[in-house]
Amino acid sequence: MIEGNDSALHLLELKCRRPVEHLLSGEYRSVFKGKGIEFEDVRPYQPGDDVRTMDWRVTAKTGTPHIKRFIEEREQHFYLLVDISASMLCDATGKKRDTLAQLGSLLTLTAAKNNDRVGLTLYSDEVELMIRPSKGRQHALRIIDTLMNVEPKGTGSNLAEAIANLGHVVGKRSVIFILSDFFCEGYQDELQALAHKHDLIAVNLIDPQEVTPPNCGLVRISDSETGAQATVDLSQVKENHRQRLEKIRNEMMESGVDLMEVMHGEDCVKALISFFNSRQRRVADETGG
Repeated sequence: MIEGNDSALHLLELKCRRPVEHLLSGEYRSVFKGKGIEFEDVRPYQPGDDVRTMDWRVTAKTGTPHIKRFIEEREQHFYLLVDISASMLCDATGKKRDTLAQLGSLLTLTAAKNNDRVGLTLYSDEVELMIRPSKGRQHALRIIDTLMNVEPKGTGSNLAEAIANLGHVVGKRSVIFILSDFFCEGYQDELQALAHKHDLIAVNLIDPQEVTPPNCGLVRISDSETGAQATVDLSQVKENHRQRLEKIRNEMMESGVDLMEVMHGEDCVKALISFFNSRQRRVADETGG
């Protein structure tokens, strides 16, 4: 249960609430439309109605032509698959964790605002926590609170196992966001299988220091996930990072996964709006809309 005096939680909710209601909600609804239709009721036939929707059983019973009416099945299941390995949560500035919490909160509140059921899976070396999809403010706050305060048991990142686990749990076609820095290997097959059945978006959280590393030659670093130490030439970090980003982009493209890139400390609202707009334009181009 979420306590009413949890000021940090409710401050984050207030920070996210306005952009969700005034900026993100409409964009989200346009991008992630409900799939399929569901039966609503029957009504008497009127000239111009599509005869393919005729309800012959009711027509025979009443002696008056009736048609079936359908409505769009709007409600969706929305999942966050979140990497809580050491490389995601143990940066010196804390900006990576703050960005992760804010981005996850914005997505959760936006989906909840659109009456979608929201679920959360946290993983490190293994799946550490699963919150089943549900609705309502209290459920959304539970997810946000979990993202803010999680203390992982493992340090590594096993994305392949996390994807496979989620694939077994998720039934109907859903929207799934993977939030990670993708410092892992061997997840391509599982990623393709999940993307084949669901609307899958990968969010790569990027460390600005990898993009523009300090120019100070050789340094001794420790791997936050394995503890292994190595001497690194910082002059090579930028090029190595560029190659790694290119590899991730190619993997996502080959798997049919949309990719969103977010820097630590970046304005998450602007990043999401930019992603939603670019996705809308792409879908319109593909469909000729």
